[in-house]
Amino acid sequence: MPKFAANLSMMFNEHAFLERFAAARAAGFNAVEFLFPYAHSPAEIAAALADNGLTQALFNLPPGDWEVGERGLACLPGREAEFQASVAQAIPYIEASNVPHVHMMAGLLGQTEPAQAMACYQTNLRYAAQRLGEIGCDVLIEPINPRDMPGYFLASTAAAAQIIEELALPNVRLQFDIYHHQITRGDVICALEQYFDVIGHIQIAGVPQRHEPDALNELNYPAICEKLDALGYNGWVGCEYRPRAATVAGLGWLQSIISGGLSID
Repeated sequence: MPKFAANLSMMFNEHAFLERFAAARAAGFNAVEFLFPYAHSPAEIAAALADNGLTQALFNLPPGDWEVGERGLACLPGREAEFQASVAQAIPYIEASNVPHVHMMAGLLGQTEPAQAMACYQTNLRYAAQRLGEIGCDVLIEPINPRDMPGYFLASTAAAAQIIEELALPNVRLQFDIYHHQITRGDVICALEQYFDVIGHIQIAGVPQRHEPDALNELNYPAICEKLDALGYNGWVGCEYRPRAATVAGLGWLQSIISGGLSID
């Protein structure tokens, strides 16, 4: 059975952020992920993990100015110094949380020529991989579907896999978000087989509304979980979904999988 990590940016929003760690543990999760830890100190994040016996599965490098709509710096020529500073900002959090990998957001293409954006992206990816490799951390790249994030530079699993293959960096891997892949391409189980060797982390959510991965969505998550077991996936599966109502009330899908049920309730 896959191991599930609660995404604290989307789940348990009934609580203040630092209180969500205890809420996730009480609900039965052994690991957490979230978008960004930077509103709190590395020591606060480390304490929240240790106090609740939780593993940190994932978080993102700083994305630029999120509040004004920036979604990463990596593909933006002329902002390389800011990108390098963002990697430096993340390192104390990586060390404090012992997280095995972080996601490098690509950014919005905007008016940048695609070839220039790709060259900048690959340069920044090499830089992040080298710096974070020094502390034993992998860098993940994640395609994000154009419906949720129009104009995002990296929108296809195939494109991400090609970048990973071309750069051949030992600590750069694919963040395979099943929700995003289903929207952009579909054929999820075959894609898991095709890209399994480069996958470093998996995330799930219901499609199309990004709610619980239960029977009200279009994907057969029990079958997907069986495939992950068959493939030998032993990493965390991040639950990056928006609960329809209270978080705990919507965890029936998880209890069904844990109990060995053949369907998600």
